[in-house]
Amino acid sequence: MTTPTPPLQPGAVLTRAQIHPVLGGSGYAGICPAVEKKNVLLFSDSKIGERYGYRDGWLAEDDEIGPIFTYTGAGKRGDQPLSGGNAAILDHANKGRTLHLFIAVGKIPGSDTRTHRYIGQFKVDELNPFEIREAEDELGHHRNVIVFRLRPTGPYIRDTSDTLQVAPRSRFRFNQTAGRLARTYRRQRRQQQPTYADQIEAARDDLAEAFEERETAAGHPIVQLELSMRNSTSQLSFDIYNRTNNTVYEPTASAARESITQALAQLLDARRYLRELDHDQPLHLMVLTPSLPREELRDLLAEHGIGIVYRNDSGDFSEFDNSTAPNGAPRSFRCIDCPVPA
Repeated sequence: MTTPTPPLQPGAVLTRAQIHPVLGGSGYAGICPAVEKKNVLLFSDSKIGERYGYRDGWLAEDDEIGPIFTYTGAGKRGDQPLSGGNAAILDHANKGRTLHLFIAVGKIPGSDTRTHRYIGQFKVDELNPFEIREAEDELGHHRNVIVFRLRPTGPYIRDTSDTLQVAPRSRFRFNQTAGRLARTYRRQRRQQQPTYADQIEAARDDLAEAFEERETAAGHPIVQLELSMRNSTSQLSFDIYNRTNNTVYEPTASAARESITQALAQLLDARRYLRELDHDQPLHLMVLTPSLPREELRDLLAEHGIGIVYRNDSGDFSEFDNSTAPNGAPRSFRCIDCPVPA
């Protein structure tokens, strides 16, 4: 259950003294839970975010559901925890609270009182509520931040000035702890009110966790690969990337067709950007599955140059030899877009 539509219209420019009596909450934090009125107030200020290497804003591209506003969580030092205000955002629906977003626009002339534009009511994206990304804290140290993906639930204001700038070129970042931290936070979230979708997510996370532990124990460093795509404001993240042999693994919840084709689509979408990654090894794209897919799916992956690593009967992992096509011709999936010999 959510609160009725408040007597605030998107686009209104207000001070906190005008906002809090209507929606609840108090103080000057960026995230203000208002328990009595069942709201959570979010205040975004690009000037503050830019100090720490991030910026909140609308993605330039809508997805199949609609627009998305990315909002960075609270915490100025070290990894941002999934507690306090950050937990209030993630759990707002379970607690019957509504998210209200405001963006700082200036000050009242002749004073230090800040003004904020009301953007509208929001909810966290149900399929992908947050991402873990690298940024700097107030001491200049690298840390992980929580970037929430928010969707409007009613009328809203979407100014061009609040839209993120597209990346002029692809950019890659390697984060040693983001993948594990994201899985920890997702596990924490699933403990609230687990759904069928959560079971699928849990199976994928458990597989990724086991494979990363196995690779790390064998001396193969696994990191999260963060990809900012050129001419886009969206990002792709791959939790399992082996920097030594330039291999990306996309885990699946099962070896069924839907899971395999989703992983394939994710890898194909990223391939044209990943080939720009500077490395002395050719790019390897692999689907990580909890069991060996059936032959038709193995052939589908091979046709697109995608390899397979699967969990075998002993509980360890095996790489399927996908090097021979059904007609007997060789097909090497291990080298994607290798240079053509002169």
